[in-house]
Amino acid sequence: MHNRIFVNLDRPLGNLDRNVFGGFAEHLGRCVYGGIYEPGSPLSDASGLRLDVLDALRRLKMPLIRYPGGNFVSGYRWQDGVGPRAERPARTDMAWHVVESNQFGTNEFIDFCRRLDTEPYLVVNAGDGDMREARDWVEYCNGAQPTALVRLRQQHGYEAPHRVKYWGIGNEVDGPWQIGFKTPQEYARTTTEFAKVMRWADPEIKIVANGVCNWDAADFVERGQLLLEQAGNLIDYLALHWYVDNSANDFATYMALSELFEDRLSAYEGLIRAVTVERKIRRPIGIAVDEWNVWHLDQLHGAGEAAVIYNLEDALVVAMQLNAFIRHARTVRMANIAQIVNVLAPVFTSPQGIFLQTIFYPFELFSTLAGPTVLDIAWDGETFAAGEHSGVRRLDVTATLSADRRQLVLFVINRSEVAETATQILLAEGRFDGTIKAHVVNGPDIKSRNGFTQPEQVATRGFDVKAGGSSLTLAFEPHSFTVLVCPVA
Repeated sequence: MHNRIFVNLDRPLGNLDRNVFGGFAEHLGRCVYGGIYEPGSPLSDASGLRLDVLDALRRLKMPLIRYPGGNFVSGYRWQDGVGPRAERPARTDMAWHVVESNQFGTNEFIDFCRRLDTEPYLVVNAGDGDMREARDWVEYCNGAQPTALVRLRQQHGYEAPHRVKYWGIGNEVDGPWQIGFKTPQEYARTTTEFAKVMRWADPEIKIVANGVCNWDAADFVERGQLLLEQAGNLIDYLALHWYVDNSANDFATYMALSELFEDRLSAYEGLIRAVTVERKIRRPIGIAVDEWNVWHLDQLHGAGEAAVIYNLEDALVVAMQLNAFIRHARTVRMANIAQIVNVLAPVFTSPQGIFLQTIFYPFELFSTLAGPTVLDIAWDGETFAAGEHSGVRRLDVTATLSADRRQLVLFVINRSEVAETATQILLAEGRFDGTIKAHVVNGPDIKSRNGFTQPEQVATRGFDVKAGGSSLTLAFEPHSFTVLVCPVA
């Protein structure tokens, strides 16, 4: 055995922003209608919200949820989704080629967020929309003066301002598939002018600008540079999007995607650092990976359904992405899994009930157990080669510490399909102080899935480990994600 994890409780890497455990809800497939919102269902309340979905999402403790898109927002008029439902117009959704009823809109979404004790994060239309429409939405939501827009919100039943803190300017504007695709120059100009008037409507808001989603484009560095140079003193976050899959059906290559996550995050960290130093931008600008997940394109069902059923290896890749965000805690200040219900989601519904997908369980463990301080740990041991990469460590590891420094939490992915990995965990100072709670996400094999007939093929199970002294030896199961909650002194 030569797998070792070295932990120094006095070596912090950064503070973890809980916004990395955010979610995303788009008007796509059955995410909203038949997912979040199903009026008339015996499983819904009087407002049409699915109570079983609310209960499941509460377990994930998402601090914020992005809405309403996604590609959808690039053709969306927020005014269509407020006011008496009988008067709301049905529109053709040009993004997903379906009819949008607008029965669920701004106020319904904010009510949904309040029920979850989460912050709404609204994205304005920077596709075929304009800056006046964007700043009007800010005033409608957050205004307190007796203006026409504030009176309109009050007429709709909301006397107090919604105080929506997070606002995004457009979605994936660097993608030719997007309604209102923009060149780097066009989007830098758009962001500057949109952000200016949106801040005039409410100076307290936090603004997210599009960085890159089209990683194959030749101009994605130029796009970020121009955006930072022109709007760097107006924005708070630069957004990245990515989706990954296992289209080659190669488990080892799939597990080596951690190297891709590291490359992308490190590249954008460097870009932000370089431009902010050169331009003397004093405003801290974080990274928001505000769309990320596994998306198997071969599982698309119907127009825009995107109803992927995840397996165990997908759950491990979701855990790897969350580990990457934790490792980059100094710069990654927000992340939003896409999405929350039915569409690329941890929760899947039918008219009769729900089941929890494999990816639900690692997300729940991270969100509920991660401490506020990320530790700069080291680990070594067995490696593997896959695709373009060699020397990839079999274990993927991060660690956090509680505010009182009494609880160490280790997040460990064993990326071997067949081998149990015996590992020594070493504390540089201090000692393990009592019973360690272990939580393991695993299943019979890497292709194991959950469904309505077998809802817990992959789930979390727990056991206790007695520990004392400065070291601990533990064997991590093949193809597993393990969280160790360790009392330390």
